[in-house]
Amino acid sequence: MATIYRLATLMLFCFIQLSFSELVQEQPLVLKYHNGPLLKGKITVNLIWYGKFTPIQRSIIVDFISSLSSDKATMVPSTSSWWKITEKYKGGSSTLAVGKQILLENYPLGKFLKNPHLSALASKFNGVDTINVILTSKDVAVEGFCMRCGTHGSTRVGRGPVRGTYIWVGNSETQCPGQCAWPFHQPIYGPQTPPLVAPNGDVGVDGMIINLATLLGNTVTNPFNNGYFQGPANAPLEAVSACTGMFGSGSYPGYPGKVLVEKSTGASYNANGINGRKYLLPAMWDPQTSTCKTLM
Repeated sequence: MATIYRLATLMLFCFIQLSFSELVQEQPLVLKYHNGPLLKGKITVNLIWYGKFTPIQRSIIVDFISSLSSDKATMVPSTSSWWKITEKYKGGSSTLAVGKQILLENYPLGKFLKNPHLSALASKFNGVDTINVILTSKDVAVEGFCMRCGTHGSTRVGRGPVRGTYIWVGNSETQCPGQCAWPFHQPIYGPQTPPLVAPNGDVGVDGMIINLATLLGNTVTNPFNNGYFQGPANAPLEAVSACTGMFGSGSYPGYPGKVLVEKSTGASYNANGINGRKYLLPAMWDPQTSTCKTLM
């Protein structure tokens, strides 16, 4: 009788554990499509450099954007294979090409920019199939910086209903690097794991690459707040921001996951670009599997 009681108790315990596991099982991440237009086809990326950037810093970012749609970035894993995930979103592929560039090294709007300043800078280039990217140097403060590492939005083209898109990303080398340049800097919160070595030797710019990649992915899949996202439209989880902090397999809060390490420099990366560049790119939500997909 005692044996039967112990067996029944064990079966009940296992049932409770199983039921509890089912209750707490992580639900699949689903980004709903809200029937709005996406950015597809040939997209020109114009760059507005606000503040002082060295030629090397500019080349790191230009090479990254060029790598996303280049057939020359063939070494696996590649930046172009990461960008191909966007093809799985409704409407087909988008091809990015660097367009015009403006250097504003004399800080014409000062060293503290508010949101209207970003819209004004974005309007320096007009075009339908364009993304105007504003890149601010490490000595430029931007409204909301540190609460956010960058943002994307849209502006009217002329007086009609047509809209263009823009992105802002700031260099966080001296402004909250523990948040906006992680995992290349010690994190502000959470487990204090050692920072990774930046693949291009520049913590601020390599951090910008992560944030720029995030916003490019978010922009083409949700350009006008009615594309793919989860949650409220004014604070959405988007294609890449839904996968924040994930760079390789086995990632969890405070740990970026398994990535590659360059033997000669100790630098961490998960994507190869053109001109021998290496980058660390965040995971992107895959609409076919409803999972955050990494290159590693």
